[in-house]
Amino acid sequence: MTNSEFDSTQFKIEQGKYWDNVAQGWQKWWKVFERGGQKVSDKLVELADIRPGQKVLDIATGIGEPALTACRRVGDSGYVLATDISSEMLAIARARALHEGLNNVEFNEGDAATIVLPTSSFDAALCRWGLMFIPNISDTLDNIRKSLVSGGKLAAAVWTEPSKVPQLNIAMSIVREYLQLPLPPRQDPGPFSLADMNKFKNLLLQAEFSNVKSEKIQVTFEFDSAEDYVKFTQDIAAPVNTMIANETPEKKSEIWNIITDKVKSEYTRSNGRVILDNETICVMANRQ
Repeated sequence: MTNSEFDSTQFKIEQGKYWDNVAQGWQKWWKVFERGGQKVSDKLVELADIRPGQKVLDIATGIGEPALTACRRVGDSGYVLATDISSEMLAIARARALHEGLNNVEFNEGDAATIVLPTSSFDAALCRWGLMFIPNISDTLDNIRKSLVSGGKLAAAVWTEPSKVPQLNIAMSIVREYLQLPLPPRQDPGPFSLADMNKFKNLLLQAEFSNVKSEKIQVTFEFDSAEDYVKFTQDIAAPVNTMIANETPEKKSEIWNIITDKVKSEYTRSNGRVILDNETICVMANRQ
């Protein structure tokens, strides 16, 4: 799809449906995912210098991270607003907050670029692995910036290049090769669309953020077996499921078998466990 053919409105509608469809998978696997992902939530809260009593915005929170981590940091005197395009993901986030007794968080459904946010209200804004999927990223960054107080901080995590993110790239590269799919245009949203730090930095500067800093950290995900990894990917990986959505059951089965064999041969330790080391970029910037 070329940029002229890209329909951002339709894309966002489809994204909402895709994430709704995998929400129950995220509920099933969130503890496994957070054994790796919590490290990134903690890093974003640290980079944003979130303290007790502050007001925090979390964009594309999914099933509640890093919003819930921020809730614990700001305490009862603070407040967190978490937004997402998927109503089903937000329902799980609300249930998690209720289960933890966190009463200082509100969850609102909406498109990150257009959702109405209070102006100059938040001390910090967070986004963990969400900005890459947003088609009108400039509008989104502008919306976030306007919601921050003067000097307020944005901390976000995005995936780096595909070869350094086996968690996603194992399945995606096999599906693309099997189905002979071209690489998506670099400007189209997707899990690796902000892997180029120069591109991301320029977007932030154009949105009138300043003091842009970044660091790369390793995120490790572990699974009991190759089969476990495949079940996890089948249940939660919206980008992969989107790629094979129109294939026959027979083709889907063959693809998943190829993925299983790949993980067994290249990523499985002697004890049978699968260890996937991934690289993510954590970025911090200030509202001017």
